[in-house]
Amino acid sequence: FVAGFGSLMQDVLWCFSQVKGTIDIGVTEADIISTVEFNHTGELLATGDKGGRVVIFQREQESKNQPHRRGEYNVYSTFQSHEPEFDYLKSLEIEEKINKIRWLPQQNAAYFLLSTNDKTVKLWKVSERDKRPEGYNLKDEDGRLRDPSMITMLRVPVLRPMDLMVEATPRRVFANAHTYHINSISVNSDYETYMSADDLRINLWNFEITNQSFNIVDIKPANMEELTEVITAAEFHPHHCNTFVYSSSKGTIRLCDMRTAALCDRHAKFFEEPEDPSNRSFFSEIISSISDVKFSHSGRYIMTRDYLTVKVWDLNMENRPIETYQVHDYLRSKLCSLYENDCIFDKFECVWNGSDSVIMTGSYNNFFRMFDRNTKRDVTLEASRENSKPRAILKPRKVCVGGKRRKDEISVDSLDFSKKILHTAWHPSENIIAVAATNNLYIFQDKVN
Repeated sequence: FVAGFGSLMQDVLWCFSQVKGTIDIGVTEADIISTVEFNHTGELLATGDKGGRVVIFQREQESKNQPHRRGEYNVYSTFQSHEPEFDYLKSLEIEEKINKIRWLPQQNAAYFLLSTNDKTVKLWKVSERDKRPEGYNLKDEDGRLRDPSMITMLRVPVLRPMDLMVEATPRRVFANAHTYHINSISVNSDYETYMSADDLRINLWNFEITNQSFNIVDIKPANMEELTEVITAAEFHPHHCNTFVYSSSKGTIRLCDMRTAALCDRHAKFFEEPEDPSNRSFFSEIISSISDVKFSHSGRYIMTRDYLTVKVWDLNMENRPIETYQVHDYLRSKLCSLYENDCIFDKFECVWNGSDSVIMTGSYNNFFRMFDRNTKRDVTLEASRENSKPRAILKPRKVCVGGKRRKDEISVDSLDFSKKILHTAWHPSENIIAVAATNNLYIFQDKVN
């Protein structure tokens, strides 16, 4: 890990690869990036968009001429993962939008990843092919079947070199198990199972079985009029295959142990912070809804993101978080207008860095925030074309709430709420981050002297 991360909080992020072409292809609704995910080594980065496409970027090898310069990420593979569908029984359109992508650890030369839209999860195999067989006995060179009566000699097919091809093939399709929209998928640490969560249920799947899943959480009431909360996110523990957490729209987190019972309706631990009555308002329930939950790499902590804050919880302390970070507290006075334009329902994600010492999450105006847990310092950075030229140093941004503002500050009234950083990812071992800003993907890394 790069030493002196404190320096990162002082302008040391620089953009070394602003991806063009595949991601930046216009501002249509289908091109908006809906998920970003590094694989376990960080050599690949996958993005999904509202058009159902998955674009995979691969990190180039270090140049011999510049051995100290890290490689850039370039397009490796692009494929259509999901298509729009129609549920004739319910007369509902099923969007092709990719809600989540999760990588499986690499076991051989091929890569495997899960992608999901609102209803269907697919397991994709991404593999390379640089040789092709030639000299078939029953086929000619164009692939047409030959007349068996014309075959007079036996040939041994041989492999010939060819231009590298990257193929994406669907290996499994897990469908027809969710009544409501899938918001989360998470691969178990046993790498044999994974779970998918919708608003009211969580299902456990085996990678080899596509026609059935096991329901491990069901919070649907007998009478839907009694419904008071929904599931917003879920994730497996990184090391213990029996443990997982899920968050709710009420701002609570439940940790469940699958060893206790087959149906985990009764939680093992319940994390909730008591509400301060002085802060109670009409918007309290909306802004307390948790939009993302993530285990730390160590498995000791969980991080949650609600509308205004990021919180870090210790698994051994359920009554309150051990750390609370204000992401954009200056918006507290703007909640009424944010409610009217539906921005208050935006679902921001949050990520840990490789050592769990820094956390990152998005905001509006294409701002994203970083919080150093050790030094308690934070920084606001902006992902935009104007100030993110390749290898340009990012300058911290500050938002001014009062009337007077300095030259380098931006007024809270000038923020563009149509530009928002909802999806971010952090390289598992290095200071490299990926930030999705509408239909643009920005990749930043810390400054190399």
